[in-house]
Amino acid sequence: MKLGESVRMSWRAITGHKLRSVLTVLGVVIGVGSVITFVTLGASLQAAIVGDVAASSPEIAVTVGPETQGGPGGGPGGGEAVPVFTEHDIEQLQGIEHVDAVVPTGQVGISGLEYRNDSLRWPAVTATTPASFAGDSFATGESFEMGADEAVLNPAAATMFEENVSAGDEITVEFGENDSRTLVVAGVLNESTGFAAIAAGGTPAVYVPTDPFYTTTAESPATGERERAYPQLTIRATSYEQVGAVEPPARDYLENESDASQLKPDSYAISLTTNDALVEQIQGILSTFTSFITGVAVISLLVGAIGIANMMLVSVTERTREIGIMKAIGATRRDIVQLFLVESVILGVIGSVIGTLVGLAGGYAAATLIDLPVSFAPEWFAIAVAVGIGVGMLAGIYPAWDAARTDPIDALRHE
Repeated sequence: MKLGESVRMSWRAITGHKLRSVLTVLGVVIGVGSVITFVTLGASLQAAIVGDVAASSPEIAVTVGPETQGGPGGGPGGGEAVPVFTEHDIEQLQGIEHVDAVVPTGQVGISGLEYRNDSLRWPAVTATTPASFAGDSFATGESFEMGADEAVLNPAAATMFEENVSAGDEITVEFGENDSRTLVVAGVLNESTGFAAIAAGGTPAVYVPTDPFYTTTAESPATGERERAYPQLTIRATSYEQVGAVEPPARDYLENESDASQLKPDSYAISLTTNDALVEQIQGILSTFTSFITGVAVISLLVGAIGIANMMLVSVTERTREIGIMKAIGATRRDIVQLFLVESVILGVIGSVIGTLVGLAGGYAAATLIDLPVSFAPEWFAIAVAVGIGVGMLAGIYPAWDAARTDPIDALRHE
């Protein structure tokens, strides 16, 4: 029997039982649609998060912390941050090719903040340099100047008092019982993309210049002089593409020649974290999550396969006499197997194609609903069609074989 004739006869059998065929196809539609929806949603979520990270400024975060705990204070495993990066280290790193800036970050302990007679107990402000805000935008004002009694607030800090703080206002920082200083708010950040801002997240943060507020020092092994020493540095490359060129020489210097390598405890290690590393970590987590959800959706495909197998078995029973007639006029076992396999494959293909369209619509609607940029995974469209054909073929194998081994004499006697 020619394939075209098998397709024609199979289609006639499918359209002859419309409701049953629709219900059978529906199982495949739900399975494929669920898979495509979750894959599209996962791809959109990954594109949104990875895009935000990759689009941020080309920076390398440098920290020091316990080797067994994976990082310094605030990082994986916890631990106390140690001020070991000296001004000498900053100068040496600044001299590496394609380095645009090296930004130090440290904490200055305080006892409280006051704004217009509204006092708050607060543990610390963050000391850094104006270069820290190179990738940030300001809602009001601008960055502070080194050596000035000025501060920069992130959005959370600007709204933590009874009245909102804006550029030009004055806040009082209490360093001790009888030691306070009035600072002019040079600017309030609109949103932040730098490493310091990422670390702060939604926590209120007040930034002040390292000069004159940061006073932690250490004796530099290289110069023999006492210099400011910081627990964290941020190396900013001239462009995102140059991060890969900057990291190796920076790592080599920090691990082998820097003051930090000699000042840090023996059990501590210097860690360099790039946006690429963050992107890879995020992609790994999201891929695992998407695979898990997709695996759950695949169960629906199994239900669809069972539906096809059930329909084909019923079809064999109903068409026993037809099978006997076909064998009596010369149809071979191969012809019978082909006829029923083609019918089950057609059901699988129809279900996978419709399911793909439903999945695309569902993924688009879900991504739009939660305000994500829609991102599709085209390879899954081909996979969906292949799965539909595979499901139909596998589900039809036994019914086709059962039909092929029907005895023609018994089949002709069947009522």
